[in-house]
Amino acid sequence: MPGGAVAGDTVGPLLQVDRLSLVFGGLQVLTDVSLEVRPGERLAVIGPNGAGKTSLLNCINGFYHPRAGRILYRGRDITRLPPHEIARLGIGRTFQNIELFTGATVLQNLLLARHRHIRYGVLAAAFYYGRAEREEAAHRRRVEEVIDFLELEPVRHAVVGALPYGLRKRVELGRALATEPDLLLLDEPMAGMNVEEKQDMVRFIVDANELFGITLLLIEHDMGVVMDISHRIGVLDYGVLIAEGTPEAVRDDPRVVRAYLGEEVSA
Repeated sequence: MPGGAVAGDTVGPLLQVDRLSLVFGGLQVLTDVSLEVRPGERLAVIGPNGAGKTSLLNCINGFYHPRAGRILYRGRDITRLPPHEIARLGIGRTFQNIELFTGATVLQNLLLARHRHIRYGVLAAAFYYGRAEREEAAHRRRVEEVIDFLELEPVRHAVVGALPYGLRKRVELGRALATEPDLLLLDEPMAGMNVEEKQDMVRFIVDANELFGITLLLIEHDMGVVMDISHRIGVLDYGVLIAEGTPEAVRDDPRVVRAYLGEEVSA
């Protein structure tokens, strides 16, 4: 799995969102949002339902194209790139609603995620020799590492559609990790989980960051989890970034309290 800088390294941002605006018809979804993700950090984006959090991720990985602003990854403008090209650059993604091949096994789902790394041609694949054989062996080793890391060995040959919800969420994370991302976008990875499943998912997410150097941009509604694992937090409200900083600073920001509780709080 990839290595990377740790949070706090004095290097430029891995990802820059610069004055991003998104409009659907007459609905302003994001307004002038600017955000940086530093190499090796865990940055959470929070906000009430409908704040534009998932729309922000959809812009970053190319599902949506903003009306204004730009997105830079390692200094390269990726604002108008399609999702498959953005994935090739090293940006992975999990989804709020699980997007797996439910009729395939866990192993097959993870192997399919390796497609962006395939370099051999059709002829080599047809006869399965030389480069194709070597690459397939390397892909299989990488997938086995992910299976071992996420403790999926007991269900490796299980059909995904027959697995409990919490395990399917773990497989979704595994598929994203199998792409070997440098930046991983996590859209509510713990939604719908029980306490034990959340504890496991938190451990896997933190280990992916700390052991493998994967930078994380996380959307999550469980504020206890967000406060515990995030290096920094950005807060969206009606498509506007109203606060950004350490968990402690964001927790005490009166604008954030108003957004969540609807109360007037003196500054």
